[in-house]
Amino acid sequence: MNHLKRLLPGIVAGIAFGAALPAHGTPANEAPMMESVQHLKDYQVVEFRRYVTADGELAHFVKYFDAYFPEAFEQLGAMVFGQFTERGQPNRFTWLRGFHDINARPIVNAAFYYGPLWKEHRLKVNAILPDSDNVSLLRPLHPDQGITVLPAVDPVIEDHGAQGIVVAQIFAVRKGSEEAFAERAQASFSTYHGEGVHPAGVLVSLDVPNNFPQLPIRTDGPFLVWLGVVKDQATLEQRLAPRLAAAEQSLLASGLLRGTPERVVMDPTPRSRLRWLPGATTGVSP
Repeated sequence: MNHLKRLLPGIVAGIAFGAALPAHGTPANEAPMMESVQHLKDYQVVEFRRYVTADGELAHFVKYFDAYFPEAFEQLGAMVFGQFTERGQPNRFTWLRGFHDINARPIVNAAFYYGPLWKEHRLKVNAILPDSDNVSLLRPLHPDQGITVLPAVDPVIEDHGAQGIVVAQIFAVRKGSEEAFAERAQASFSTYHGEGVHPAGVLVSLDVPNNFPQLPIRTDGPFLVWLGVVKDQATLEQRLAPRLAAAEQSLLASGLLRGTPERVVMDPTPRSRLRWLPGATTGVSP
């Protein structure tokens, strides 16, 4: 009997732990997880980086990136918000990197690109990365519309890796029409939100000189970018896609754009922070 009494606490704890894990290994309650990243906030400069990998090398690049780089930037004071493969683009890898302010950008980048980690891996990574120059330098449209940092993927609880779908709408805005377009766009974006869709940020071009010229940035702005996370394919097709299309048509008709809006549908890599977490707040509604 005494032996049984000693075992009971462990049995109860095991049952409680198992009850907290749904069938697919995703957390049942993300609130404690969000508390763990409260210190990771206020990234007011964002790089939207869209790479082209060599034919047949995308899966290898994903593995290299996930294994080596996210924590390296975090240790230097920057943040990898998320990394993705683009649907319909077999050689396209996209990721989002944040800095607290523009002055931090050259400091962090110099520490990383002249540091030991990149020196060790750059030859094999660069060999399968022919184009890394498609980079937009952005900032939150409003301070509370930056990209919220989600907890890192837990390799024990989230044994299937990052889930969900990430969508970016990219609008090439006529110069001088930024404020007028943003006001119209915010009204459209408000129709996207609801069950199965989390807003993840609204970003606009940051028009400043490139203070780390070793890494080119685009100069053909201004742009406005909406980011969102979608639960699954059914939600994307049945709920969100029609609203995205209606907004794109309406905003194009406004005459405030330089071209047709671009919609980028992306799958998170296994270790992408930006992913579907049912109870997590991934953005502030405009």
